[in-house]
Amino acid sequence: MSNDVTGFKDISPTTLADSLGREQVMDIGIRPLWPSMPRIAGPAFTVRCPAGDNLMLHAAIYRAEPGSVIVVQAGDVDYALAGGNVCAVAQRRGIAGFVLDGVIRDLAEVRESGFPVFARGVIPVPGTKAAVEPLNREVRCGGVAVNAGDIVVADEEGIVVTPRARRDEVLSASRAKLAKEAAESLDEWEAAHRARIDKILADGGGDFESK
Repeated sequence: MSNDVTGFKDISPTTLADSLGREQVMDIGIRPLWPSMPRIAGPAFTVRCPAGDNLMLHAAIYRAEPGSVIVVQAGDVDYALAGGNVCAVAQRRGIAGFVLDGVIRDLAEVRESGFPVFARGVIPVPGTKAAVEPLNREVRCGGVAVNAGDIVVADEEGIVVTPRARRDEVLSASRAKLAKEAAESLDEWEAAHRARIDKILADGGGDFESK
């Protein structure tokens, strides 16, 4: 199995979700924190931060490999996991972005730097730094179990996690789907779609006049 995940950067969460199903898609509460955020794709570096504490995210920015997506399970949304400087250092060290089941602060700075952060929101109160937790253990983020090395793809359409053991299978299926869609005109899609919908209606006993 290849360690290269660059192929996932060309595949939207929408296409990946078709292959993976709902259980691998994070809930809608975790969103891009600034508009027109570029898609990020990379292996997960997983972090757990208990309520009110952000120590392990601050440690992770010096330990995650360039290209990683740091994924954090946080204990609350009352204290910021990171601010402008932490995001700037992560960006400088080549981290692809943050996906946080929590909140940050200094959004204006983060937006200006262009560092991708997907999170539940913003709060100006910083967390403390006391709780030491192991890194790269399974976490739960946005309702999805995430392990180190799983492939995280995030953009304005949502956040999808591909288990690392299924990476090649999902990438192949997604590329095949994209190729099929590219070869089909809108007229062809409409004809097939209309026939399918009309059949479902007819099978369900509906008497709908088609125009």
